[in-house]
Amino acid sequence: MKVEVYGSHHSPWVQSVLLGLHETGIEHSLRSLPPLEAFKKWGVLMPVVSIDHGPWEIESSQILVKLGFDPVSDEDLEAVQGAWQGVLHRPDNPLRFFSGFSRAGDRSASCVRRSICNFFRSFVTFYMFTLINFVKLTRKPKDPDDFGFQYLYWEKAFESSDGPFIDGNKPGTQDIMLFGVIQCHSSIPVPPLEPLRSDDRLSHLRNWIAAMHERFKDYPYLYSGSYFAPNLPQPVPADYLQRVIFYLGLLSMFLAFPITTPLVFVLMRKVPR
Repeated sequence: MKVEVYGSHHSPWVQSVLLGLHETGIEHSLRSLPPLEAFKKWGVLMPVVSIDHGPWEIESSQILVKLGFDPVSDEDLEAVQGAWQGVLHRPDNPLRFFSGFSRAGDRSASCVRRSICNFFRSFVTFYMFTLINFVKLTRKPKDPDDFGFQYLYWEKAFESSDGPFIDGNKPGTQDIMLFGVIQCHSSIPVPPLEPLRSDDRLSHLRNWIAAMHERFKDYPYLYSGSYFAPNLPQPVPADYLQRVIFYLGLLSMFLAFPITTPLVFVLMRKVPR
């Protein structure tokens, strides 16, 4: 089996697919710009995955099943999505937001291809920044009183597990998807990271993170290693030149806002509701 993935490893759902691929040892490649066919259909929505040159797919939980994992229940899937509260705080510090995306550069072998991808990848970041701030401006969502509460469903699941993982002695779909959310919270730190680290109610969750760190210590996109024991290195960042190219692209996107901003809203409409 060969798998092609489009997406940024700042996304929890891209992380889920990449973690699943790492766990199964399936050969795969990661691209930072969407394939044209997928872009016309879904815009910059991620992940987008093709298995053995088959049709592009976007639902990470279903993709994991095709990679050999068990289906996840609707209740568990809702709980995974619920653990993502706080993501709207990612652009609170624009410099940290853009810096995070600049470091997560394209890894193509060709310098020319890397440079082209990192220049245009800045539009994806511009899209994400605009989308999140648009949602905050129009919907005015309120933070929960307790960010730790969103993890209690999983703390209870760990208590009833007969192994170090939710699924027992090896990671299952729930482990993979929840760990993807943890990577998202850690890649550009947001308030829900703090209860994960210090809330007395979440001791089983921290033990699980430690077990996942041991399991995925060779995983190249691990962001939680800076915040949880055992500590592990951050992903290797893009080199200085590629980050400069990314910022030049980002500057171009802001200067061309009469074109890029309407395009963002056109692409938003392509996202399945």
